[in-house]
Amino acid sequence: MSITVFIDGAEGTTGLEIRERLSTRDDVTLVTLDEAHRKDVAARRAALNDADIAILCLPDDAAREAVALIDGDTRVIDASSAHRVADGWTYGFPELGFDVANARFVSNPGCYPTGFLALVAPLVRAGLIPPDWPLTVNAISGYSGGGKSLIARVEGDAGLAFRDYGFALAHKHLPEMQRHAGLAHAPVFAPMVARAFRGMIVEVPLPLAAMPARPDPAALLDTLDRAFADSPVVTVHRDRPDELLIATDAPPYDGLDLYVFASDGGDQARLVATLDNLGKGASGAAVQSLNIMAGADPLTGLRL
Repeated sequence: MSITVFIDGAEGTTGLEIRERLSTRDDVTLVTLDEAHRKDVAARRAALNDADIAILCLPDDAAREAVALIDGDTRVIDASSAHRVADGWTYGFPELGFDVANARFVSNPGCYPTGFLALVAPLVRAGLIPPDWPLTVNAISGYSGGGKSLIARVEGDAGLAFRDYGFALAHKHLPEMQRHAGLAHAPVFAPMVARAFRGMIVEVPLPLAAMPARPDPAALLDTLDRAFADSPVVTVHRDRPDELLIATDAPPYDGLDLYVFASDGGDQARLVATLDNLGKGASGAAVQSLNIMAGADPLTGLRL
């Protein structure tokens, strides 16, 4: 059975990659607006209400406005950060137990929180990380996650190699990190951007010897392994490579890879996630949620 999908904001980076993943599918009919009507409110309202599922690839305020235009039964996947901790919205991370299949409103996880939550949420639930532990998270992303302005800035300045930011310690991803990991406090978050179009490494360091239960590194790894044992998207690695890289020419990838590195004595650990910020961190996650909501194979159209 074919479903009708409207991507509101299809000209942005996330929207373009979603459209690319859906454009060749026989089970999806894409509703499109020509350039003259792309920002026309009446045309958008009609497209939003004519679709079975609308995917919003918009700034936060515009995403809220789009939801307000819907007066029918259209189901929504919001790729912005507008509804990630909002009441009535289901967080679009099915591997963590969120019921995407039966949801009407689904909020796509942020790219950084995807790596953070995959590493931390199962360990908090298992009691290996206390909910009130003062966590830190260090992460580096490809510059495409910054949207058109950052893409233009990086590609227009050959001397710009690295960006460290978020010094106000109020990044918009913090609320979803805290809520969906079940934490008493938001983590201290240090985001960075590299001169690579796509790719992401998210790291959570743990001083195991200082933690109340002094969790064993093997227990951390086993817990993550069990949490994602049935997932074809999330891979928990038992090898310990010497390095993890972000390639400047990496192809699209919709998987998520997790690692646990530990000192020989088990006193310290580094939990690490690698992903494509435009894949499982954005467009791939939206397509996965779309598939689940439509009752299709969750992996249809994904790059794994």
